[in-house]
Amino acid sequence: MIVLLKGNTTPEELRQFTDDMCQLGLDPHVTVGEAHTIVGLVGDTSRLDIGQLEAMDIVEAVRRVQEPFKKANRRFQEEDTIIVLDNGTKIGGGNFQVIAGPCSIESEEQIIHVAQEVKKAGATLLRGGAFKPRTSPYAFQGLHTKGIRLLVQAKQATGLPIVTEIMDKSHLPLFDEVDVIQVGARNMQNFELLKHLGRTNKPILLKRGLANTLEELLMSAEYIMANGNERVLLCERGIRTFETYTRNTLDLSAIPVLRRLSHLPIIVDPSHATGDAGLVKPMALAATAAGADGLMIEVHNDPPHALCDGAQSLTPQGFQELVGMVQAIRPYSDCHAASEARL
Repeated sequence: MIVLLKGNTTPEELRQFTDDMCQLGLDPHVTVGEAHTIVGLVGDTSRLDIGQLEAMDIVEAVRRVQEPFKKANRRFQEEDTIIVLDNGTKIGGGNFQVIAGPCSIESEEQIIHVAQEVKKAGATLLRGGAFKPRTSPYAFQGLHTKGIRLLVQAKQATGLPIVTEIMDKSHLPLFDEVDVIQVGARNMQNFELLKHLGRTNKPILLKRGLANTLEELLMSAEYIMANGNERVLLCERGIRTFETYTRNTLDLSAIPVLRRLSHLPIIVDPSHATGDAGLVKPMALAATAAGADGLMIEVHNDPPHALCDGAQSLTPQGFQELVGMVQAIRPYSDCHAASEARL
């Protein structure tokens, strides 16, 4: 339920109202905007009498939220969420970032070299897989703990915040120096993992599952947020359809739809979506134009010999060219994203 308070509501009246809601066992979330103050009530609101609420002097309107996700809902928070990393990097709310790096960390030389190259080209975060979920149990599964250590070394060498995927809640102690924890598509509905991540204070990059709806993606975000961590980034990485020419089908319509439904930042991964380096650039540009808050691009110094997903990885030179094209269309995408959020 959403309660819209009048513009002349005093801080004391607001505090008394939220205290009263807490006494009823509800969890009030307050958003102070330029014209209104919105109080989102999370919990069992069936006991509330809407008529009594509307009769209160400070209340302008009361609306029930039909969607099952609450904290991720734009009706609860009109303004875009901005995720601020420890080094001051901002994602969302007009702050566009590019995450780049190899699918899998292979060696110290490889990850540091790629990190230096992508930073020089304009990347603002470094990605690298230490734990790799693979369809085949015989495929390269990543360097695990050693991979995280090497990723931290690349962070120290370049200053780039780092993003890497978690596979199990027991691995959380290994992620102390990781800036953004990624939840992969296969774990999007690993609800016990999501609950544990909700008890951390680290930003969580949540990837859409292979065959999941946008509502299911937002409900997974809700699991994290309901447990206390509201620093969630949504990631569209393609879904499985009947088309086999590309690895997945990149659902770019997800960007304006998510923008309308939620205040959370939206990242797009065209590398995993297409599985083809030649398709990454046009889909990255399309995602930027559609209003994404950032891109996640796989970059490898020697794609033909990569241990994982070399076919979809750009070379450092190709990545540099892409960043230049993205920067050229960014001013136009900002205006488009703002207009979509107001619809």
